[in-house]
Amino acid sequence: MHQANPLWGAPRIHGELLKLGIEVAQSTVAKYLPRPRKPPSQTWRTFLMNHLAQTAAIDFFTVPTATFRVLFVFVVLSHERRRVLHFGVTEHPTQEWTMQQMRESFPWEEAPRYVRRDRDAIYFADMTGDMGIEEVLTAPRSPWLNPFLERLVGSIRRERLDHVIVWNERSLRRTLQSYFAYYQRSRTHLALGKDAPEPRALEPPERGRVVAIPLAGGLHHRYQRQAA
Repeated sequence: MHQANPLWGAPRIHGELLKLGIEVAQSTVAKYLPRPRKPPSQTWRTFLMNHLAQTAAIDFFTVPTATFRVLFVFVVLSHERRRVLHFGVTEHPTQEWTMQQMRESFPWEEAPRYVRRDRDAIYFADMTGDMGIEEVLTAPRSPWLNPFLERLVGSIRRERLDHVIVWNERSLRRTLQSYFAYYQRSRTHLALGKDAPEPRALEPPERGRVVAIPLAGGLHHRYQRQAA
């Protein structure tokens, strides 16, 4: 499993084994990996923990293309289950474009109570007031105050973008769509008790043999049981 997914550490492999009904300690998995696991991330802020079900986070990150253009990716993340609610890609992120992305993220009056964001100039005052959302701003130059989304962006880069060539907007959208499909339905998370944002059922050994399903361009795999 590690050879097929060299970017995975002990927590991820342990999560996959649990979903296959294989009871083994995470320390045992770490013992047999060729590289030691990284130290755990710092504790989340109290506000974030107390309002998980009512909070979403938004942010931009940049992606350079093979032709030296810079594309902007806008991401909306729900804190409760770490679900990616929406993403958009553009070369020119205007305030009008950003507001349209917000409307598409929360249709049919499904907006959360709070939206956490930084103080990027692309946003404007009371951007979400008409939607009944209260904005929670981070301190200047303090990305650790928006930890869930910063961790997601880091995962996107390490687990997908660092291993592909992005040619244009269409190429980047396709790459992100394939990664988010894996992220939502298959990727196990420490904060979710080794489950995925869209919960995965435990598959006991009697369900059959283990098969590997390549995802995200074959860079990652989902392991599940299949009857003979």
